[in-house]
Amino acid sequence: MQEDIIIQISNKIKEKRKAKGITVQELANKADVSKGLISQIENNRTVPSLLVLVNIIRALNLDMNEFFNDINQHKQAAKVVIKKKDEYQAFEKENAKGFLYKRVLTRNIKGGPTDIVLLELKAGAKRAQIVKTDAYEYKYVIKGTVEYLINNEKYILESGDSIFFDGRLGHKPSNIGEDDALLLVVYFFQDGEK
Repeated sequence: MQEDIIIQISNKIKEKRKAKGITVQELANKADVSKGLISQIENNRTVPSLLVLVNIIRALNLDMNEFFNDINQHKQAAKVVIKKKDEYQAFEKENAKGFLYKRVLTRNIKGGPTDIVLLELKAGAKRAQIVKTDAYEYKYVIKGTVEYLINNEKYILESGDSIFFDGRLGHKPSNIGEDDALLLVVYFFQDGEK
């Protein structure tokens, strides 16, 4: 099953940057954007504007046709999609110890891309800093106990609990249980909404 175009573009930027031995800061400087924006784009936390995307591709010294040549577009989305657990794709959002992400499925649904992810939080795992995502986020705790700090308010979630919030609010998850935690996460990106 093909990944959503936005996810493919984000992954390709990261892949090409690393292959050329360019740091996030160097790419940001060349593309005339912030380091944080490059990181958010590469980690699927925001969708770049067309101008920013063009600047990044040029900063990587890539031909536009070459960059988009192997980006697969969905002719028509399948009405029924089955993903076997061994097809889930492991990926890293940011360097956070004990955070293991696996992409289950990404689809463009009316309004923008939707990314469905499994997040395993090892016992004691917590983010060092507050993060923001240009998406609405839904989290369902499959197992474990997780604390979410959102806009300086703490929310404790147990197995079976869920939370939905605007990811543009500063947030930070922590596994406060004694065992590993597992969450189903759904990111709802809104086209053109910043």
